[in-house]
Amino acid sequence: MNLIVRDFRPADGEATAEVLRAAIPYLLTTPESMAWDTANAPAAQRRRLLVAELDGEVVGRAQIGLAHDSPVPGRSFVNVYVHPDRRGRGAGSLLVRTAEEYLSGLGATTAYSWVLDEPANRAYAERRGYRPGSPAHFLRLGLTGAALPPLAELPPGVELRTVASYADDPRPLFEADAEAVADEPSDVGAELTDHDQWVRHTFGNPLLDRELSTVVVADGEVAAFTFVETDGRTRLSSGGTGTRRAHRGRGLAKLAKNHSLHRARAAGYTEAFTGNDAGNEPMLAINKWFGYEVCATEVRCVREF
Repeated sequence: MNLIVRDFRPADGEATAEVLRAAIPYLLTTPESMAWDTANAPAAQRRRLLVAELDGEVVGRAQIGLAHDSPVPGRSFVNVYVHPDRRGRGAGSLLVRTAEEYLSGLGATTAYSWVLDEPANRAYAERRGYRPGSPAHFLRLGLTGAALPPLAELPPGVELRTVASYADDPRPLFEADAEAVADEPSDVGAELTDHDQWVRHTFGNPLLDRELSTVVVADGEVAAFTFVETDGRTRLSSGGTGTRRAHRGRGLAKLAKNHSLHRARAAGYTEAFTGNDAGNEPMLAINKWFGYEVCATEVRCVREF
């Protein structure tokens, strides 16, 4: 048995995407987006995408890097997945060990890792020194025959636009996203401060469907938004939904998401996924109102180096 860990290559795209689809099917990925995401990561993140190769076959992957946008220095992330049919052969352990050596060499003092909330997965993480933290849920909504809430009339002074309409100047979307991210519950925390990097990483993401992504404009300014990512076939996922502080409590995030889901269903999409921190009760309530159901739970585990 020949097991090695190496850096991802564009030619690994389909095999690596298949590992992710098999290990955690609630995450949306394509070979193109994986290669793009790796090539366009922020320099300060020092991100690497590692693959585990067993006898010439890609059987695992690990996305690792520094949490460069966290207000607390020294934090990093290690997210490891191994194909379910290839577990128990050392691929996960070699990925974790390689990742930790790299991150500690960069000066990281803490590593966070998302782990499926299942006994075997949690036990595996705990044996490697990762203690469980806060949970987050994956939610699924079947769009085929789904009874989506009816489209309501727009309140006075409110209009809907697509993200595509901001192609020439996406800064208003950046400012709204930065405000929403700053208030999102998280163990790690994040601050969006680099507009140009946001344009490359978020607005330029090949998964982002700019026509299905919806923006609510109230009194001439961006008030709420929902970013929609798609695989170009049948599945879509929420790439982020938020409301600016001055406009919260008006149901504008619901409005944006409802219009996106209706248009996605009309375009032939059959499944919608999203993820929420278990403490993000407002967003969980919105998603349950649409009919989303929890399909899996992850726990963010942490290890101090």
